[in-house]
Amino acid sequence: MTIIAILNQKGGCGKTTIAINLTHSLKLLGHRVLLVDSDPQGSARDWHEESEGRIIPVIGLDRVTLPQDIEAIKTGYDYIIIDGAPSIDKLAAVAIKVADYVLIPVTPSPYDIWAVKSLVDLIKTRHEVNPGKPIASFIISRVIKNTKLGKEAIEALDEYDLPVLKAYTTQRQTYPSSASTGQTVYSIAINDAVAEIDAIRDEILGGLNGSQSKN
Repeated sequence: MTIIAILNQKGGCGKTTIAINLTHSLKLLGHRVLLVDSDPQGSARDWHEESEGRIIPVIGLDRVTLPQDIEAIKTGYDYIIIDGAPSIDKLAAVAIKVADYVLIPVTPSPYDIWAVKSLVDLIKTRHEVNPGKPIASFIISRVIKNTKLGKEAIEALDEYDLPVLKAYTTQRQTYPSSASTGQTVYSIAINDAVAEIDAIRDEILGGLNGSQSKN
């Protein structure tokens, strides 16, 4: 069983959008999945209610007992995705502790890039205790097509010494419009957003498989 935590303390970075669509993409590969909403605001749970629970299972675990709570319910799942809280507090720390992989969405904005320092510090502190775990990487989200902002964001993230996924999401109406009706990008006709999420999923799985082969 693999745990992927999607974390960023700054709102508007596309964290919940990626979490919902990534979880659905893994389910469509035949994996048994669970989305854990650890954000007290409950955005993923609101989406789940709108979907009437038809697409993926979602539960809320927004207490510092997250590791123990996941341990109690993890049987039967191949992947658990954590939609993290939008703050750097004990919830972020316990999500990092329990995760095999931490994905950090950032928009191509200097404010997002500056804001992740505390989160990166938490991850590196965890690496001192448990070298190499969790795997962590950035993903650029909500890129505006035909601009240089994505490339500039990647260059600016170099200072944090964590990799940036080659895959990314762009600013597409498909993401909010599908979520507003309790769907994902996979619920509608084939579109470019599906290719974006597929690429994210495949790159994450590749990183996880590469890590496992080294152990």
